[in-house]
Amino acid sequence: MSSVLGMDAKLYYKVGGRAAAGDWNELTNTRDVTLNLSKSEAGVTTRGNDGWRATKGALKDASIDFEMVHDPDDAGFSVIMDAFLNGTVIGLAAMDGAIATGTGLQADCEILNFTRTEALEEALKVAVTAKPTYSADAPRWLENGAEATGTGT
Repeated sequence: MSSVLGMDAKLYYKVGGRAAAGDWNELTNTRDVTLNLSKSEAGVTTRGNDGWRATKGALKDASIDFEMVHDPDDAGFSVIMDAFLNGTVIGLAAMDGAIATGTGLQADCEILNFTRTEALEEALKVAVTAKPTYSADAPRWLENGAEATGTGT
């Protein structure tokens, strides 16, 4: 069993979404990245549960939160800012390594938060939140660069 350092993980973007023409580009101007995965809960309690509440996981939810140094000359920063300002879909892949061999979430996303922070002794930064959005191309969980089995609902 091996471990991966956070600094070796990769965040990729693709203008126009997952199915768009062109290559995935590494978003190198990022700091701490967090891939949040959760499920909503559906109640399945019956009288046969002997007084215990029973729950079943329902719809999956995801968000990708990250920080970027505020650098309008950086291509990735500009793409993320434009996606936020224009409400356009952007493909994002939060991977534990290279996109061709890594494991992680790949989804068409909308940038829902683009907050600039101005700490006195830090570079200007932006805090970004992206979430999967309406798309003909559903989010996918990749393992070793390929779609993993059992990723449907």
